[in-house]
Amino acid sequence: MRPIYFEDYVVGSEHHLGSYTVTEDEIVAFARQYDPQPFHVDRAAAEHSIYGGLISSGWMTCGIMMRLLVQYMPPETASMGSPGVDEIRWLKPVFAGDTLSVVLEVLEARPSSSKPDRGIVHTIWRATNQRGEPVCTVKGMGMYGRRPA
Repeated sequence: MRPIYFEDYVVGSEHHLGSYTVTEDEIVAFARQYDPQPFHVDRAAAEHSIYGGLISSGWMTCGIMMRLLVQYMPPETASMGSPGVDEIRWLKPVFAGDTLSVVLEVLEARPSSSKPDRGIVHTIWRATNQRGEPVCTVKGMGMYGRRPA
């Protein structure tokens, strides 16, 4: 695979990052350490919650989306990290057994005004479950090196 540079992110383009199936063990392990709310760690309590069952922490869902992005990129990527995200929306609960698919859409791409070796790419990531239902969106940005001349 060839490296991905700033110039490869064309406004309006979509990048299919892949899919991931969530397990109950992962949901509980993540939640015990980072988000120990009853509907994430206790099956009985979760069944009596508004969700009707054990659900993934939204933070775990974001972590899965990040994993798929990193796996999508070739090892030689020109990624320089991210200055942050602007918006996260958890639209539907993610249950054990759900398979999440993630698409990244490029909203804006502009060369850096202060550092000519890089550009800023604004994106929205959309995660859907196996039924095509949106479960999470993340709007953010990444920094990417410019293609060498």
